[in-house]
Amino acid sequence: MTSIIGSRHNRCEAVGTWGEGKIPRRLRSRVEGPPWAFNTAYHPLPGAFDEVMAPGGAIRPHWKGFIEGIDRLGLDELARRWDVGQRLIRDNGVTYNVYGDPAGLDRPWRLDPLPLILSAEEWSGLAKGIEQRADLLDSVLADLYGDRSLVGRGVIPPSALHANPAFLRPCHGWIPAGGHWLHHYAADLVRGPDGEWRVLSDRTESPSGAGYALENRTIVSRVLSEFHRALQVERLWPFFEGLRRSLQNLSVRHRDDPRMVLLTPGPYNATYFEHAFLARQLGITLVQGEDLTVRDNTVYLKALTGLQQVDVILRRTGGTWCDPLELRGDSQLGVAGLLQSARRGNVALLNAIGTGLLDGASLLGFMPALARSLRDEHLILPSVPSWWCGEPAALDYVLKNLERLVIRPAFGRRDQPVIGAALSGAQAAELRAAIAARPWDWVGQEVKTTSTLPVWSDGGLYPRHCVLRVFAVRTEKGWQAMPGGLARLSSERDLLASRLQTGGGGSKDVWIAAPPQRLSVSAVRPQAPAVRLTRENRDLPSRVADNMFWLGRYLERCEATTRLLRAALVRIEDSLAEGDSAQALAMIRTMAALGLPVPEEDGTEPVEALADRLVAHHLASDGLGLAGCVERLLRIVVHLRDRLSNDTWRAVHLLKDEIGLLAAETGGGDVLGRLNAMVLTMQAVSGLAMESMTRGPQWLFLDSGRRVERAVAMVEMVSGALSDVEGEAMVPLDLLLETWDSVMTYRSRYLSTPRLAGVLDLLLCDEANPRSLGFQLATLEGHMNRLAAMGEHSGFYKPEQKLMTVLCGTIRTTDIMVVSRYDRDGGYHDALRLLDMLRSRLWELSEQVSRTYFIHAQWRLPTAPMEELA
Repeated sequence: MTSIIGSRHNRCEAVGTWGEGKIPRRLRSRVEGPPWAFNTAYHPLPGAFDEVMAPGGAIRPHWKGFIEGIDRLGLDELARRWDVGQRLIRDNGVTYNVYGDPAGLDRPWRLDPLPLILSAEEWSGLAKGIEQRADLLDSVLADLYGDRSLVGRGVIPPSALHANPAFLRPCHGWIPAGGHWLHHYAADLVRGPDGEWRVLSDRTESPSGAGYALENRTIVSRVLSEFHRALQVERLWPFFEGLRRSLQNLSVRHRDDPRMVLLTPGPYNATYFEHAFLARQLGITLVQGEDLTVRDNTVYLKALTGLQQVDVILRRTGGTWCDPLELRGDSQLGVAGLLQSARRGNVALLNAIGTGLLDGASLLGFMPALARSLRDEHLILPSVPSWWCGEPAALDYVLKNLERLVIRPAFGRRDQPVIGAALSGAQAAELRAAIAARPWDWVGQEVKTTSTLPVWSDGGLYPRHCVLRVFAVRTEKGWQAMPGGLARLSSERDLLASRLQTGGGGSKDVWIAAPPQRLSVSAVRPQAPAVRLTRENRDLPSRVADNMFWLGRYLERCEATTRLLRAALVRIEDSLAEGDSAQALAMIRTMAALGLPVPEEDGTEPVEALADRLVAHHLASDGLGLAGCVERLLRIVVHLRDRLSNDTWRAVHLLKDEIGLLAAETGGGDVLGRLNAMVLTMQAVSGLAMESMTRGPQWLFLDSGRRVERAVAMVEMVSGALSDVEGEAMVPLDLLLETWDSVMTYRSRYLSTPRLAGVLDLLLCDEANPRSLGFQLATLEGHMNRLAAMGEHSGFYKPEQKLMTVLCGTIRTTDIMVVSRYDRDGGYHDALRLLDMLRSRLWELSEQVSRTYFIHAQWRLPTAPMEELA
């Protein structure tokens, strides 16, 4: 049977049978190249367990079909496909923020196209071990925050508990919602030379990486789609469905439709992309600490319509930072009173505050004794040999065997581990002194090596060490391990120095091949509760509304600046082409009066370099020019990652690329072409907002911001054009019409050269012109009325509605023939006085919107009455 995959011109051809779960027997590369074989291109490191190759060079059984398919695909086709994968990472905005990294908040997530493949049999054992370990750690947490029998019986030394800064004493005696401390768990695993997996560290605070694992799967399964289908790789989505059900089941009230939020430290956190990604995938609200408040021991979301009670919080903020009232007083990331609300049972937390107690490696050496003491069972998945230096015998062993061990912080700090064998004599002595001074802060681990994997780099395959992070979630049926995970790669080839330097080299998707006799009948999904229809956005935080408002303002500001810059460059070049240097200089002054940021004149630069100086001035990201405006726009956008569609996100981030392309065109390139492309990109963003966003509060604030900014810019520009001129002939009417995209409208109406009265009527008063001031004000009036209707109905106009009544009435009753008259003594004083009043009222409107919807006093917000427990 013949099966053709894709087009003959742009995809590979495959011939074979798919039903048996095999890679097609003939997979021909799209790009014909020299013969290539994996066995000859990849050379594992000596002394390490290689995931793909067994000793002697044989391919491990569960990899054979995949490697044969890669051989048939060829290097050139693999490179072409991975170019597509890299573009998907950029388009999806997948980032991992590293403090101090030059890429800042835009550091792309690093992903390798070749997955880590585990057999179904091996994974079954790992999953059981992870589920057993998660359940055991939950019991340990319950004991340490309860009667502490483990300490009393000597299973855990008292100093291992009390020296741990993550032991939060205010949490003692608290029974979290659902009766469990731990609901989401992750473990870092390494495979030793003997081929056995061992736990390197536990992640119990707020495990990260599950969202990245899902994104990795999305990208790799598209790049290697036929491989993914043929191997029948286990799906990841059931794990996230289980996580959502766990959140829902934790709710004390509103079991069918609880209000659930994901609490994030904010966009500067390393894994903020994952926070936004998970919030979107799970359908819950992404919030920061400032979005929540506690009233009467109940947590509320500060939404536009008032305080809305929160039932469940998926916590991604560290425990000590969650409550400045009882925990860390200098925290600005948490919510004062959150812990007390959780103790009262009014809000459920996943994971509970205090679970960071077991985060890290401090108790790894005690895990076998804990399993025997609490469960009378042996660990299915052992830990790497570990010695907590708080015990005298362990301290003595670590100090004597420093060169054989890896030294790492004991209590959850993310400091890089230190490899004893890599230290000089002076460095080893310094480390020994540090350990002896505070022994309880350190753990020694014996990690002989970690397994290696082939990594695609510079057109070839090279071995890299890996650490496997696996995840588990507590469901109504017990613990459920994610059938996959996140493989983190070392950044160096050196066997010794890269044992534990994981993450720097990127990540891999993890595939669990389907078992040989997989049931064809899918598991029945649990019955979801009946949906309650609504057309309201009930959970828009005031902070998000504020950011939406300013997103609209910055979008409009960027477009206006681009149009002005384009018009200035055209006129400067025309003046210089005619040899009129004075006209070119005069044009710069005119553009400055209209609101375009221009460089200061020093009198030393040649006039011929005027255009280049102007462009360079606008490329400075820390200035008031175009690049600075785009930079401020992107700072706003990063706070709205979970609120914008992927198409809108990509379009906005194209602006940053356009700035880079504009810089490349300076000095003789097509600068005007790049500015034209930027205008089109901004129009695309506006079009996506108009055609794709529901006309709810979120869109109202975005569009209100655009209208306010356009109205202010119009007033400022017309005012600048009429100031310090001696008659109508000196007013740049053509420039005003061009900047506001109204040239064709004017010509179709008047069939003559522009006159001031006609231009002012078209740009200020004509509500049929979507670029006019009148149109902006009329639109804003409707927006303010709709926003006011969402709150309490008192029957009286709100301040912002009163302002709109004044502004719209002023424009609608303006006599254009009067304001367009020029007075020999006072100039256009009537028009300027009108514009000054409009400017003042528009800024007052912006401030009033902020006071009403963004920074309102919390005690003035309506609060829904608390519901009594049944």
